[in-house]
Amino acid sequence: MNDKGSIKIHLNDLLEKSELSKNKFCQKAEIQRSQLNGYMNNTITRLDTDVLARICHTMDCSIADLLEYVPNKK
Repeated sequence: MNDKGSIKIHLNDLLEKSELSKNKFCQKAEIQRSQLNGYMNNTITRLDTDVLARICHTMDCSIADLLEYVPNKK
C-alpha cells in the first residue's frame, strides 16, 4: 500500500454471492480469464473503465459495490 491508500476490488465477494461460474462470468462480461484473476486478486494495476462497466452490468451492481478506497493508516 502506498502513502495515499489503495483501491480494493470486491469482485471475488460479488462472484461468490452470484450463481455464475468464473467461466460463465468471463463469457458474459467479455473478459479474459487472466483479467478476471487480476481483478479478483487485486493485482490489477490499471483499471479499465470499459471492463469495469461490463463487470457492473454483468453483476448488476454499482461501481461502489465493486470498488472501495482504503486510506493509508498512519
